[in-house]
Amino acid sequence: MTTDNYDVIVIGAGVTGLSATIELLGHGLRVANIESQLFGGLIININELDGAIQGSGIDFASDLMMQASRTGATMLSEMVTGLVAQPNKQFLLTTDQHSYQTKAVIIATGATLKALNVPGETAFEYKGISHCADCDGPLYQDAEVVVVGGGDSAFQEALVLTEFCHQVHLIHHHESPTAQSHLTEAVTQHEKILVHSSCEVVEIFGTTGVEGVQVKHLADQTTCHIPCTGLFAYIGLKPSSDFLPDDIERDKDGHIITSTKLMTSMQNVFAAGAVRQGYGGMLEHAIQEAKVAAQQCLLFLSR
Repeated sequence: MTTDNYDVIVIGAGVTGLSATIELLGHGLRVANIESQLFGGLIININELDGAIQGSGIDFASDLMMQASRTGATMLSEMVTGLVAQPNKQFLLTTDQHSYQTKAVIIATGATLKALNVPGETAFEYKGISHCADCDGPLYQDAEVVVVGGGDSAFQEALVLTEFCHQVHLIHHHESPTAQSHLTEAVTQHEKILVHSSCEVVEIFGTTGVEGVQVKHLADQTTCHIPCTGLFAYIGLKPSSDFLPDDIERDKDGHIITSTKLMTSMQNVFAAGAVRQGYGGMLEHAIQEAKVAAQQCLLFLSR
């Protein structure tokens, strides 16, 4: 196993990680970006961004990736397995392939979609269970599908699926959804979407693929069967922090606890974006936090 040296290692190549990498490279530092999954993060699944930044999610992420590569970042497709502070005020970061010495670390690993944790979910992953309507919607031409969730993502994905499916069932466990009003209005008025409020999916059925779901009505605990060939779940996000050492303090949900300057409980290790407790949730927040974390690294390295 070889050991390479960097000024800063950024863990995560979503919008936050790439933005931090670009900011650091602009100051002439030697920076590595490590990502074990797809570069770009969850934003690549969003066809139309909703907020201050407009356009396609995959185009936005691709532009950041190209900018990071052009400005000299070392982009590593590896899985981080360890992070240890050393006596020389540096860190030893290990992956499934190499080990690295670095003076500072930014954790920008973001979050993953939460699982429903119901029978059948694991068995039918990629066999009718999907996480991207834009990517997989064409596979369900004229089909009947289920979307689970009451927030913006679920409502946006349900609307995308109407372009392909003949019927979209939207299931959420609240009496009223938490999605923005314009999304709620668009969904409730759409002839192809049937909303099931105060309900939850309790089981997914099928043989070689998804064939239906069992749904519980929370008001009276009765159940019903909804036939479908696809299921898309958007019930929230789980921070990607399980790989971190116990020295880095987290809340009960796994979000990294930071100071106002985004430093973690491990000196000169910073966290930004969806992996952090207190993250604002918008794309512009991810970019701003990336800049703050990068600036804090620069302050430390200049001492």
